[in-house]
Order: sequence, then C-alpha cells, then structure tokens
Amino acid sequence: MQTAKSMVEETRQLLLKDAASRVSKPRRRSVAEFFKCIFLKEEIKMKKSLVLAMAMALGVTASAYAANPFSDVPAGHWAYDSINKLAAAGVIEGYGDTTFGGDKLMTRYEMAQIVAKAMAKGANVDKLAAEFADELDNLGVRVANLEKKADNVKVTGELRYKYMSQDGDVNDSNHDTDLRSRIWVNGQINDDWSYTGMLENTQILSDNTGNETTEFNRAYVEGKLGGLNVTAGRYGAFFANGNIYDAQADGVELSYGDKVKVTGFAGKASDGLTVGNEWKGGNYAGGELSANFDKLNVAAGYVNFKDIAEDAITEGLDDAIWYVGADYTMGDVNLSAMYLKGDASFKDVDLDKVVDYDDDGWTAGLAYKGAEATEAGSWGLFANYYDLGMGTYIAHTTDANVFNGTGFKGYGVGANYTFAKNIVGTVAYYDTESKLNSKVDDQRVWADVTFTF
Repeated sequence: MQTAKSMVEETRQLLLKDAASRVSKPRRRSVAEFFKCIFLKEEIKMKKSLVLAMAMALGVTASAYAANPFSDVPAGHWAYDSINKLAAAGVIEGYGDTTFGGDKLMTRYEMAQIVAKAMAKGANVDKLAAEFADELDNLGVRVANLEKKADNVKVTGELRYKYMSQDGDVNDSNHDTDLRSRIWVNGQINDDWSYTGMLENTQILSDNTGNETTEFNRAYVEGKLGGLNVTAGRYGAFFANGNIYDAQADGVELSYGDKVKVTGFAGKASDGLTVGNEWKGGNYAGGELSANFDKLNVAAGYVNFKDIAEDAITEGLDDAIWYVGADYTMGDVNLSAMYLKGDASFKDVDLDKVVDYDDDGWTAGLAYKGAEATEAGSWGLFANYYDLGMGTYIAHTTDANVFNGTGFKGYGVGANYTFAKNIVGTVAYYDTESKLNSKVDDQRVWADVTFTF
C-alpha cells in the first residue's frame, strides 16, 4: 500500500513530467496569439485579438451593435465591441450554446472559415488569406482578388524531365529523353481582363548533341465582353477533350453560359500535329454545345480544318470532324466516352472514295482520384482505350503512337503521385497498332517528373 509520502512524490513527478511536455512540445495557439504571431512577428505579450483586427478590417463602427450574443463576453471586456460587430456581420458564430469561447484553441480549418466569411464581407484580410491559402482553396474559396492586390504581374515556372522507351514495328527499339522548362507570366490588365505569356525551352538529351529549342508558345488575353467569355491570341487549344486537337493555336474563342454553354472558335493550328510528317495545321473553325448536370457532363461539337497539308503532293487536304461525348463522376471515379466522325477530302474529293479506311471511331476512359500538386501523397490511376479511324484527329492528346493520323487502336494505363508539394511524377504504358495494318504496332513506356514553382 502506498504511503502518504510516496503518493505525494508520485504526484509531484507526474506534475513535473506534464510541465516538461508542455515546454518541449509546440502547443496550439489561441486566436489572439496566432493573430499576433502573423501580424506583429514577435512574442505574445500584448493584449490583442483576431476579432479586433477583423472588426477594424470591416470598417464599421462597433457601437452600432448593442446586443451581446455571448454570455461569456461581459460588457467590460476589452474585445466586447469588436466581438459584437463580427457576430452581427455573420463572421463569427460562437459555439451555439450562447458562449464565444475566446480562450479556446482553433484548428487551421476553423480559422480559414472565419477568414473566408470576412473576405465575403469585404474585409481587408490579405495577410490572413495568404497564410491560409491552401485551406481556403480546399474549402472552395477563391482568392483571385487577393492575387490581384498583391501583385499585378505574377511569374511562375515548371520544370519537367521526361523519359520514353519505345519498341515497335515502325520505330525500332529506342528511347527519348528531354528536359522542358516553362516560364509563365500572368498580368492583370483590369478587373475583367488578364494577360498570359509562356516561354518554353526544351533540351533534347537522348542524342547527346545538346540540341535545344526556345519558343514563345503562349501570348493571349482573357476577359469578358458583355456576357461573353473571350480568349484571344496564341494559346493551348483543346477540342473534344483532346481527342481531336491538343496543341498550340493562334485564334480566338468565345463562350456564353455556365451550366449550359455555347462555344465558338476559329484560328490557325500549329505545326506540331500528329498527322503527317511535315504537315501544317491550316485554318480551323467550329463550335461546341456543352451542359453540366452536377455529376454528368455532356458535349457535342464540330471542327472544320482547311489546308492541313501544303506541299505539292498533298495540297488541299481538309477534314471536318463531328463529335459527341460525356463523362460521369462517382465519388473518386470518373468515366468518359466519346464518338467521333471524320469527313476528310483531298482537293475536294472525299478520301473514302479513293482509300478504304475507317472514317469514325470512339474512345473510353476510366480515372480514379488524381495527383494534386499542392497535396503531398495524393495519387491517381487512369486507363484509356482508343479505336480512332483516319480523319478523326489532328493533334491527339495521347502520348501513344497514333501512326501519323492514319488511324490507330489500343490502350494506355498509368498512375501519378505527388512526392512532395509541387513535385508530381507520372508513369504510363501504351500499346497501339495501325488501323490500316494490324501487323504494325508500337509499345512504349512514358515516365516524367514535374516541378512547379
């Protein structure tokens, strides 16, 4: 049996142990303490509070709110007026039992919710919004206005290392590696218009000759004209979910609507096509009608390409492509499918009258989750199947062999993973064959790691 002396000693040791743990471990801060650490950059000594800063930021005198909604905030409390003001404005709600709990600890997400409500009320809380940017993003709160105020011009970057191993009948076993660097410049023209530019450098590492290219691949404006959303300049065009076209273009795109959207576009395609060896993109024009029904998205459209080829032999090659597609999201799973129909002509003569080929096709996709650059440890899986005839694509988004636009079928599977914040890796395997000759096939492994900053 313990004696009174031993019980006292045991209690003393427990108290000492508890005190030591409080000193050695970082503790969660109260709202008042956290506010001071962010704004004052000093030890917690002065008697200040977040609620006081929020109240000042909202710019309304606290005396206008006389009623006290919280039983634990007496009229003589130093923060009485500020708390009343924020409660009346709907920024703070307390704990629902008539108490404010000013001395209780808060999580970062609780804090982010208060910041979001203050932003919605027009409060100038830019420093807090910057501190809790990730939490606000996860809560679906956009901080575009904050970014505008912080800096009219924003420079970001991307560095990607790629390795591709290929084995097929068309290209004997080989590999391809490169290092691609991109510098993005975003500038705010006014409240409705912005500018984006992008300089891209690609160093070819597989030939050991130091070949590289540097191009100004993006230079476009985005904004509103009345009810229209406008994109104009040199931008990344993306037609039919990339099944028809995913490449640089010089053009203009207009869209109207939200849940139901009508889009029209026209311009000149780039030279980086997946059809032909040295073919040009020619001019294009088309439109799309799309609709969003919560988890279901549907779209139908038409794109007409003119003068895709400009050499003496194939001059006058045109291609008009129709498509209809849909995707459905179930939790972390996304299902997609699309049907495409091409109508290619050569010097005003339909190619299907000269060459026996499939002029339509379809694709299907399955995706689970997906790596988010801002969330370390996030990951995803994807799988796609392709059965596309000649004339159904111009610059296909896949990294598989598409056999110069003559039609292809096969599949691709892959995974992506965020190793650390802004460091994402991807690995994929593709197996495709020519639609004109099933004995001509191609297998490749694609791997890359991308750093964003």
